[in-house]
Amino acid sequence: MRKLLTSPRVAASRQRVRTGLRPIIQTGLAAGLAWFVASTLIGYDDPFFAPIAAVIALGTAAGRRGRRAIEMVVGVAVGIAVADLIILGLGTGFWQITVVVVLAMTAATAVSRSPLLGTQAAVSAVLVATLEPPMAGLVPHRFFHALIGGIVAVLVAQVLLPMDPVRSLRQAAAPVFEAMSDSLERIARALADGDLARAREALDASRAIDPQVRALHDTLAAADETAHLSPLRRDEMAQVDSYANVATQVDLAVRNTRVLARAAIAVLRRPDASGSRAAPPALVEAVEELARGVRSLGEQAVEQGPQMATRYHALKAVDRASLVLPDPRAVALGRVVGQVRGTVVDLLRCSGMDAETALSSVDEASSPPEDPPIE
Repeated sequence: MRKLLTSPRVAASRQRVRTGLRPIIQTGLAAGLAWFVASTLIGYDDPFFAPIAAVIALGTAAGRRGRRAIEMVVGVAVGIAVADLIILGLGTGFWQITVVVVLAMTAATAVSRSPLLGTQAAVSAVLVATLEPPMAGLVPHRFFHALIGGIVAVLVAQVLLPMDPVRSLRQAAAPVFEAMSDSLERIARALADGDLARAREALDASRAIDPQVRALHDTLAAADETAHLSPLRRDEMAQVDSYANVATQVDLAVRNTRVLARAAIAVLRRPDASGSRAAPPALVEAVEELARGVRSLGEQAVEQGPQMATRYHALKAVDRASLVLPDPRAVALGRVVGQVRGTVVDLLRCSGMDAETALSSVDEASSPPEDPPIE
């Protein structure tokens, strides 16, 4: 039993629950309050679209609960309004439902480009047309039920139980820095051992960081929205802005990590004069220091510690790398040459060559190519 409770799968499940607990509570509270406001305070009978709209607004928006939540509610309201009009005049049947869905999605598309809005409009229209079609004159109660649910949802998310923007950003940033430092450590080990396969694994690992970077940007958008809209979180705007600057640089750092992995692969494909594929020790140390700097920055993002350790490791990485290529102009020229070679590989692959043949052709090329054949 203890092994089961401490297994990685159970630990991951607990972490998911902890991470999602606030949105879950927000959604439940919004649904209950929407029903209470619509039924008890306003006096509607069975306003079931109020809690439905609240759940859709918070559940679909996934943290970005300002504009997206409003879009979802508009979609629900549009679908209800269209269905009420059509079903009241034409009755219920297969072709009426077809017309209702088409018109609801068309109206939603005219309001917004969001595909989710059109989907919500269609779902709401189907519910109205099949579960409880209008039986009397047109009184847009359900339209107002949806608006009530949406308003309650936004108030819950932004006023009663707003997200903690800084904490959410720390949680979103930590995996990015962890993955980036892990990729750099793999690159360093590959360079030290002359291991081409490991360098390719490092490149794959660096490419896999993109979803985490996108999640960081999504969290940043939600945090910025909360800091601006929620009175309880307005004093955290400065910290959110600092994370915005970090996120911009993280994008560049992740791309440079991929470039570094590709450069390591290029180095390891050619042995030196002694037949060794291992890189110079100073270069290995430079990449190791880079990994330490990224890890230190991740700890700072999570714990808000001092920045001196990050700066120390980053500048030490430059110092160690300079031992390999001390001439700054040679470094710049090397970048240009590397970009030319990389672009040539891309062009060769566009011409139909496979990756290995293209790389081998670039390695073997030591003179200008012959003129292309005249067709």
